[in-house]
Amino acid sequence: MAPEPDDPAGVWNDALRAANLFAADPHGLGGIVLRAGAGPVRDLWLDHLRDRLTGPVRRMPPGIADDRLIGGLDLPATLRAGRPVIQRGLLAEADGGVVVVPMAERLERGTVARLAGALDTGMLVLERDGLAARLPARFGLVLLDEGQEDETVAEALADRLALRLDLSGVSLRDVRAAPSHTARGADAAAGPPAPDATATLCAVAEAFGIASLRAPLLALRIARLIAREAGRDDPSEADLIEAARLVLAPRATRLPAAPQPAEPEPADPPPPEPQPSQDADRPPEDAAERADATPREAEETVLDAVRAALPKDLLARLLAGGPPLRAGAAGRMGSASASPLTGRPVGSRPGDPRRGRLDLIATLRAAAPWQRLRRGEADPRRVLVTPEDFRIRRLKRRSETTTIFCVDASGSAALERLAEAKGAVELLLAEAYIRRDRIALVAFRGARAETVLPPTRSLVRAKRVLAGLPGGGGTPLAAGLDTAAALALGVRRAGGSPVIVLLTDGRANVARSGLGGRAQAGEEALAAARVLRVQALPILVIDTGARPNGARGLAEAAQGRYCPLPHADAGSVSAAVRAATA
Repeated sequence: MAPEPDDPAGVWNDALRAANLFAADPHGLGGIVLRAGAGPVRDLWLDHLRDRLTGPVRRMPPGIADDRLIGGLDLPATLRAGRPVIQRGLLAEADGGVVVVPMAERLERGTVARLAGALDTGMLVLERDGLAARLPARFGLVLLDEGQEDETVAEALADRLALRLDLSGVSLRDVRAAPSHTARGADAAAGPPAPDATATLCAVAEAFGIASLRAPLLALRIARLIAREAGRDDPSEADLIEAARLVLAPRATRLPAAPQPAEPEPADPPPPEPQPSQDADRPPEDAAERADATPREAEETVLDAVRAALPKDLLARLLAGGPPLRAGAAGRMGSASASPLTGRPVGSRPGDPRRGRLDLIATLRAAAPWQRLRRGEADPRRVLVTPEDFRIRRLKRRSETTTIFCVDASGSAALERLAEAKGAVELLLAEAYIRRDRIALVAFRGARAETVLPPTRSLVRAKRVLAGLPGGGGTPLAAGLDTAAALALGVRRAGGSPVIVLLTDGRANVARSGLGGRAQAGEEALAAARVLRVQALPILVIDTGARPNGARGLAEAAQGRYCPLPHADAGSVSAAVRAATA
């Protein structure tokens, strides 16, 4: 029986059931995407899974380096043996077991590609440090999705995993109150084998708008696993229902179309008397129709079960015709900058170890060709290294981009273009989300400016704040630029890459003191823009005024990009933001 979409106890029992099935065949099912914040509920589920696993369990740290992930040269063993010795990486160590990946929504594209490749082949191809080997790596993944509202795991990886669980709405009280029904007996799934299970699951996936062919195949694998668990060779209709609930329901992107009522057929004359001599070898017509109807009835039964198991929020979105839950896209997470001590290794270069991290393997490799010349009468067992041989690691640290929207909410904007400016900001917010930027919102009106939204990755929260932004009052443009600059400098000090997007008509009329006066307010606004240029803060100025070129002077003073909103469609605004954040 499917749990109600808003039944936390039922969701918890489904999660335990999914853990039991996954533990039986980790590599065959690919893995589980578990959306839940750190806490006792997630820990209890992970403990339940570990108790049922027979293979090794490895936890992959965030930002893992390639030599630890896929392996490399074991330097101490190589020096002892006098020949290259391979050090297995984390994925090879997890062969036959499970890899737990925290912060999976923040995985880099290269790591996603390596995990997906190993899942597809069950092998790990090691070609680095002068080594070439193929290592078995048949493991399953548990991706811990700890993201905010709009952050999800990369679809290229999630599509390969059979199960998707969401425990964000389950509390510890719900777990304690849930009845223990995590395993089905053989009688619970008793029934004849389902006719054409593959076609049924494919039809259900198509009805719910699931484009990936992996989804019905994974559902079929789970249905067969359930059948074997009950001691049967072929899955029954109940097995298909449970597999579809666990695999297909979380992937649904639309509701199936309602069946069209059959048009009444014209009355036919009574059929002639049957002739036994001609039709004796043919099956009765009604028996053939029943044979054709059986798969369709099974398909409709599974469809109803999946529809009943849809998550409550997803069902509301589908009924409203809104977009389905978005899959995480691998986007731009900030510019990669060289770092002497932290970041991902990207090679080595000659240098002083006191000004970086020594790359021992590269150093020995550089010294090796010169050993016969350097040793002379020295101990042949020693490795002679000179300062010219030193190699230090080249590290790159990815700095996160923060897009700071500075919005003119003054009276002139409210009367003319505030609504259109809000629409442009929503467009830019979506672009920022695709690039995985953080978002901040500064609004200026009346006599002051304020940060109405500190840096966040939540697109929903940003849109909510923007929708409730009031308009009216003077235009303290200098105060708005000062606030945006202070916020941008704070982001830079924290190691991020700030970008300011200013939406204004450029008609400042309130000075920093809070007093009116267009001349002084305009001079202070230009001075604030010049400060942005001195601080080398990138800025995009979007002119929201009815008359063109009102804010061009600000863009020139700040050495930023200028984009007039009256002549900017969605594509040009998006292109301007991408250019500013490049």
